[in-house]
Amino acid sequence: MKITVRVASMFLVGFALVAPVYAAAAPAAAKIEDGYFTTDDGARIHYLKAGQGQAAPLVLIPGWTLTASLWREQLQHFSTGRRVIAIDSRSQGASSIMQTGNTPERRAQDLHALMASLHIDRFVLVGWSQGAQDVAAYVQQFGTDSLAGVAFVDSPVSAGSNELDIRKTFSKVILSGLSTYASNPAAYSAGMVRSIFKQPHPAAYIDDVIAQAQRTPPSVGSAMLVSDIFGADRRPALQKIDRPAWVIASANSPLLDAQKEMAADIRGAHLVVVPNVGHAIFVDDPQTFDKALGELLATADSTPLR
Repeated sequence: MKITVRVASMFLVGFALVAPVYAAAAPAAAKIEDGYFTTDDGARIHYLKAGQGQAAPLVLIPGWTLTASLWREQLQHFSTGRRVIAIDSRSQGASSIMQTGNTPERRAQDLHALMASLHIDRFVLVGWSQGAQDVAAYVQQFGTDSLAGVAFVDSPVSAGSNELDIRKTFSKVILSGLSTYASNPAAYSAGMVRSIFKQPHPAAYIDDVIAQAQRTPPSVGSAMLVSDIFGADRRPALQKIDRPAWVIASANSPLLDAQKEMAADIRGAHLVVVPNVGHAIFVDDPQTFDKALGELLATADSTPLR
């Protein structure tokens, strides 16, 4: 169970709770507000928003079963001079629990519709863990016309059913863990959350993250997990990326080599490997993460439209 959860979380989890981030977060409190958007199939999508400005907005996507407020430090840090939006994906956090559409492809459609509703026609898209699949699915369906830059955070893009051949051990761990998740979701979620941090964090903070993870029903979470990893080969999307692209990886990731290969497949991609952090890089070491993301934003802001 411990190994299963640790390896699975390295590929699939992304965050953002609704509870406040603990006191170590950025001191200059930007005003963070809630927003809601209803999709054409009735999903009510919750998101957090902060900031205004002329620079390309920053959009942050979480991962499996988790929510938007793990990005709270980035919402505060980057909201000077630009809009920052962090999304609770459908069936996660304060968004509607849906029995259908729990795939990266449908979440990409949700994102596209949300951006249109906010009158955002150009933005920087960042996906962590499961969110990396959403970034690839967005590029595959909608291209890069609306993107000023992209970042994949500590997850390679899925090869679909080819994962069973390419990463046999990893695939076995994911699939064998599904029965544990179904029979004891509370223990599975708690183990998964604790495994994604390498640095210490307050117990109350960890408990809040665990509580958020448990809001997704195990039946929905299991379907999401399978769809994220095995549902589609999203690697062709990498060849379409013609915008500034960053791959930000934990040096401790068991899928570090796969992330290096992904970076090599994206034209002009910049690879940043962060030491001494777990899967939740931007929580374990927000200073290093924010520096890397700031470099992407600066590059995106200075790159002419094509």
